[in-house]
Amino acid sequence: MNLADMLCYADIHELSRIAGTYKCECNGHSKNELIQSILSTVGRRDVFEHQVGSLSIEDIRFLNSLLFDTRDTFSLEELTARVQQSRFTKEGDENPGSPREAIVRFKQRGWLFSGYSQQTRYLFQVPADLKRRFIGVLAKQFGQRLVPAEEPPVYRDEQRLLLDDILAFLQVLRDQDVTLTAEGVMYKRSLTGILDRFAVREEPPGRTAWRFGYGRMFRDYPNRFSFIYDYCYYSDLISEHGGRLTLTEHGRNRLQEGRREDPVQVYRFWLRLYKGPIPPLQSLVQWLGRLCPEWVTYASLQEVLGPLIRPFYYDSAESILEQRVLQMMMHLGLLRIGEDPEQGTVIKMTKLGTSIVEGTYVAEEDKIDIPFDKA
Repeated sequence: MNLADMLCYADIHELSRIAGTYKCECNGHSKNELIQSILSTVGRRDVFEHQVGSLSIEDIRFLNSLLFDTRDTFSLEELTARVQQSRFTKEGDENPGSPREAIVRFKQRGWLFSGYSQQTRYLFQVPADLKRRFIGVLAKQFGQRLVPAEEPPVYRDEQRLLLDDILAFLQVLRDQDVTLTAEGVMYKRSLTGILDRFAVREEPPGRTAWRFGYGRMFRDYPNRFSFIYDYCYYSDLISEHGGRLTLTEHGRNRLQEGRREDPVQVYRFWLRLYKGPIPPLQSLVQWLGRLCPEWVTYASLQEVLGPLIRPFYYDSAESILEQRVLQMMMHLGLLRIGEDPEQGTVIKMTKLGTSIVEGTYVAEEDKIDIPFDKA
């Protein structure tokens, strides 16, 4: 429902509080006048942009968590958790403050409404038309802070390469006997042989490196291959059994068909796998799709999107954006990353990336929980 519809269901006391927030001058005893005055005031671009522009970073994070969620309703527990998740310092420490206060502020602005039916009376809704306006206003404000860039002399574009390497991995398991250690990990010789066949070369991670949280095998394998391995494992293409890594029947059939994986399904898997340590991942990708149709500098992008990201243990917001989001999006073929002597690192979405991001949504609760002994 849109704002006008929700105002009609609100009682006069709630309408009076919203009208007071916007300093509406009208007959406070007339529900119709309150509604018309609120709609007139909120409909003004300058008023709406001022309201969004005056938000604290904590409230922007909370708002951001709602904008790209396609559900119509949220429970109080869900909203409380999202407010708590949005309250952190640059280092990741909690900021004090009552989640209830943030929810009340959003209600007083007419940005959140309690349900009106018996089934939704304990749930909350965001007006659909306001969601669209929030996205437009924030995109404008974010865009004004970005630094445009010229096309760099060199850039990396890995469209379809990850799909090729998934197929190459399955071919290795068809042609070779790959044994596993007692911990269920490939021996270094097998791992190196597989990595040598890939279009994108990676080095095995050092044993002293801190690695967990971004996949079932992230601790033992380099970033990109860890993702390929987990995708194949959770897609039932490979099996770990009896100390050996083999193709499943589904994996053998996939090879016989000779077709590559669907890039949309690979992207959806990445969201499900990484959204645990990076809760705003889906919104970050949506913003990148809107903000980077042309080349922009990474430094300015970091200034805009970095504050939305909560550090994950020893991973800073900066390293999460650079390594876990942008690098992985490049591997997925969603964006290009270039280097320029004067502009530094620059970013641009690919047409494939824009198409996939715009047309794909994964429910917030749909994520892959990594077993503790594998984290």
